[in-house]
Amino acid sequence: MSYLIKLHPEITIKSRSARQQMTRCLTGNIRTTLRRHDERIRVRDQWDSIRVRLPAGLSRDLTATIEGNLARIPGIQEILAAEDLPFVSLDDIAERITPLWRHAIEGRRFRVRAKRRGHHDFTSEDMERHLGSALLRAAPSARVDLRDPDVVVPVELTDDRVQVIRDRWPGIGGYPLGVQGQALALMSGGFDSPVAAWRMMRRGVKTHFIFFNLGGPAHEAGVRELTHHLWARYGASHRVRFLSVPFEGVVGEILRSVPDGLMGVVLKRMMVRAAGRVAQQAGIPALVTGDAIAQVSSQTLTNLGQIDAASPIPILRPLLTEDKQSIIDQARRLDTARFAESMPEYCGVISRRPHIKTDPQRLEAAEADFDFAVLDAALEAAVVTRSDRLGEQTRPPGEVLTVDSPQALSTLPTPCVIDIRSPAQQEAAPLVVDEAPLLQIPFYELQDRAPTLPRDRHYLLFCDQGVMSRMQALHLADRGLEHFGVYRPEPR
Repeated sequence: MSYLIKLHPEITIKSRSARQQMTRCLTGNIRTTLRRHDERIRVRDQWDSIRVRLPAGLSRDLTATIEGNLARIPGIQEILAAEDLPFVSLDDIAERITPLWRHAIEGRRFRVRAKRRGHHDFTSEDMERHLGSALLRAAPSARVDLRDPDVVVPVELTDDRVQVIRDRWPGIGGYPLGVQGQALALMSGGFDSPVAAWRMMRRGVKTHFIFFNLGGPAHEAGVRELTHHLWARYGASHRVRFLSVPFEGVVGEILRSVPDGLMGVVLKRMMVRAAGRVAQQAGIPALVTGDAIAQVSSQTLTNLGQIDAASPIPILRPLLTEDKQSIIDQARRLDTARFAESMPEYCGVISRRPHIKTDPQRLEAAEADFDFAVLDAALEAAVVTRSDRLGEQTRPPGEVLTVDSPQALSTLPTPCVIDIRSPAQQEAAPLVVDEAPLLQIPFYELQDRAPTLPRDRHYLLFCDQGVMSRMQALHLADRGLEHFGVYRPEPR
């Protein structure tokens, strides 16, 4: 079995040297991706296409996997599955292509496009007329249109070998991965950031990933799985890096030092500061985010400008003018939406009245009180994982005790409830617990203070939705502090 790989049209209009360089890069990317399945696969570049040959004896499932891989490699416009046969006669070719194309041309306009190399007693036009007539007899409802056909039936004859196309399907287009340099994409686990990263990969940008962990090991595990899935499907020809930066301390410092209305913008500025420093150290010239104008309060045009001002390198936003639904639709086509749908939404800071037109002077004054040593410490604690190892099994997050009512709470021998909401949330909606002692420890202080609490009690964490408390309890359990659970009473 062989495949004819058609290049993305934007590659074919480049200068001769640029086209040759891109074709060589795409050939290497295809070879790297497919030879993981079988070392005997051969890939050879030609001026206007690339030829892929599979060894005999591959299973149907493996062949289908390889065909799926080809459809997801950036730079490929179309894949044509071909059969290489000995040339006997034009009638023999007609007998072979008629059953393959009869149903595809019924009721439609078509043409035969023949390419002929070598010495024969007929021309390429003779081939096209002969084969077109045979197809018309097999599909009387079809008609020939040489200028604007709905279907093109390709046939190639080289000396005494004929290539018959049995099937064709589209690729994703774009440019070969790696020809447009590198970028660092900020990943959150939602719908937007994977789509933004994919769009950069499709345009030939080797894309690394950075994740700012706000929710402990469970949050990181979900984002690692999503990122590995995206890389394995669309970028496996190049190993890249995934960086996980623990950002809970940064969130805690923001909640301590930054006014309520500015917290969301300041958090984003801290993220791009940190990502920019990582990128500069690695020689990466740009960041990528999934921001879209006006989607949330930190993404107004004014606030995006303030976020840009904090980054030492350019920030690229492939989704800037996209509607949310179109982003979700593309995430479904990329098969990343299912991860976002099952990922708990985690907001590091929630302003009650966020500023949508942040004043630069107020922003500068707010950040003057921020202890940047906390940001430095977060970067020093960052963990780097190679993309091909993201799929390796890590210790899965365990389960923690969840108490769902005051009655259940009263049955525990030595319970203690910890309200981990921010002070503003605690003041706005005080938690009343009669069945156990109540402590107030904001979540951004919990990881530091938890080891100092007496171990003779079972501590149950409370927050409004139960998401943050579960993540914090799992994080503590991961550190060996297994006497923490979740208190999530039903609404009264």
